Parts: sequence; C-alpha cells; structure tokens
Amino acid sequence: MTMNLRPDDERAEALRKQAEREGRGMHAVALRAVDDHLARNAREAVVRETAKKEAVEWRELMQRLT
Repeated sequence: MTMNLRPDDERAEALRKQAEREGRGMHAVALRAVDDHLARNAREAVVRETAKKEAVEWRELMQRLT
C-alpha cells in the first residue's frame, strides 16, 4: 500500500530536525513514530481489557471494603 504524508510546514520542519538529530531519514523517523503509536495503543488496549475483567472479578470484595 502506498501512502503519502503531507505534514504542515511546522510538522515538516520538526520532522526534518528530528531526522537530522538522529542521523536518519525523515521517512524512517515517521515510520518509527507510527510504530511507537501503534505499540502504545496496543498496550493501552490490553490494560483497559484487563482492568475491565479484574473489576468484574473483584467487584464484590471492593463493595464490601467501601
């Protein structure tokens, strides 16, 4: 799949500077940012699902403690 990224001037400049600091291309920096975002969202989804399951399991005890 081909995708074009069209950042505004401010984002493009920030991306260029970050790429320069890392000694990598803008494409590589953008892909890393996407990877980081996807991984973070996947972890957050696991935490949310675990919290929901645990809340159901521990609901009775929590009600007794309050």
